[in-house]
Amino acid sequence: MSEVNSAKTRRSYRSPTRDEGARRTRQAIVATAAELFAERGYAATSLADIATAAGVARPTVFASFGSKPALLRHVLDQALAGDDVPVAVADRPWFRPVWDATTPSAVLDAYADVCVIIAQRAAHLFEVVRRAADGAPEVAELWNVLQSNRRAGAKMVVEHMRTLGDLAPGLDTPTAIDTLWLFNDPAHYAALVVQRGWPEDAFRRWLADRMRDALLT
Repeated sequence: MSEVNSAKTRRSYRSPTRDEGARRTRQAIVATAAELFAERGYAATSLADIATAAGVARPTVFASFGSKPALLRHVLDQALAGDDVPVAVADRPWFRPVWDATTPSAVLDAYADVCVIIAQRAAHLFEVVRRAADGAPEVAELWNVLQSNRRAGAKMVVEHMRTLGDLAPGLDTPTAIDTLWLFNDPAHYAALVVQRGWPEDAFRRWLADRMRDALLT
């Protein structure tokens, strides 16, 4: 066999077992990083710390993610989505009730559920990024992306509501989007559920009511 043919054979071979092992390793690194970032903060957590806690070599972490900011972004992406499958939040089954709702009020009820689901997984990580943003430009950029993405989500929901009915009298669309962007902040969950001990269902009802009060009445 020629060297060229041999090289082609090696490049075309993929091992499902090896791929699944690599995926499990990445998942272990992401889970460990999420825990350490939440416990110690971004600045106080090094890639070496994450590697040690995950039981892998530091070069493995670097090879998998490239840098600490990139790893933090992966941690957030997975917390927001719920897994590492490349499916947008708006296309997830747990977001489907927002699209299936038939009235603006029902849209906000369903969206309150979505906000709780996301906050359960990501509220503590949003706080990690917020605290780190002042001292790390690369994290400040990520924080700005998170804010923009939250507003994009609010815009998507408000525009869907407009196809089903009217907003509150005198409320224009940009203001409605800004208002919903304010309410979809996971910081509300962190303050009322995590810090003050509200039951999640009570928080969900409060959030849905406040959004309805602001956007529909």
